[in-house]
Amino acid sequence: MAETKTIKTALISVFHKDGLDELLKKLNAEGVSFLSTGGTQKFIEEQGYPCQKVEDLTTYPSILGGRVKTLHPKVFGGILGRRDNEGDQQQMAQYEIPEIDLVIVDLYPFEQTVASGASQQDIIEKIDIGGISLIRAAAKNFNDVVIIPSKAQYGKLLDILNAQGANTTIEQRRDFAAKAFGVSSHYDTAINQWFLRPLS
Repeated sequence: MAETKTIKTALISVFHKDGLDELLKKLNAEGVSFLSTGGTQKFIEEQGYPCQKVEDLTTYPSILGGRVKTLHPKVFGGILGRRDNEGDQQQMAQYEIPEIDLVIVDLYPFEQTVASGASQQDIIEKIDIGGISLIRAAAKNFNDVVIIPSKAQYGKLLDILNAQGANTTIEQRRDFAAKAFGVSSHYDTAINQWFLRPLS
C-alpha cells in the first residue's frame, strides 16, 4: 500500500460556500478535477472552473426535492473502492466508476436551524443524509481518500496543498478521518437530542 496518495478528482458538496474559493483555486492549479451538485456546482463554475455534474455521472437527476443527489453506487463506489484491491478495481472498471480521491463536505446547519425556532418540518429537512454518508464513506477509506468534513478543515488542507502539492500522507488522511467521525458524532448527537424533546 503506497502511503502517499495524489488527489486527482474531488467531490465537493457544501452548504456554506464561504472560504471555498481559495481552496478551489489551489486545487485547480494542481490539476484536480471537480465533481459536484446543485448550488455547489454552480458556485465552482462561477469561480471559473470546469465541474462535472454528479447527475451526469450517475445519469439520475436530483430527486425528491433534493433529498437524493449523491446517494448512488457510482459516487460511493468511487469513494469506497480500494485502490490496492484487485476485485474492487475490476468492478470499478466494469461499472465505469471513477476514483474519487478527495471529498469536501459542509453539512446542512441542523443546530442553527433548531436554535432559530424553525418549524419541525424545516428542522427535519436540515437533517443531512447524503453529506453525512459521504463523510463516513470517505473517512472509512482514508487509506485512499482525503475527507474534509467541514469548512473548519479548509485551512489545514490548503496548508498541505501549499507544502506538498496535491499529495497527502497516510497520517494526514487518518487525521482528517478522525476529525470526520468527530463531526459525524457531534451532528448525530445534536439530532438525537432534538428527537428526545417532547413534541410541542
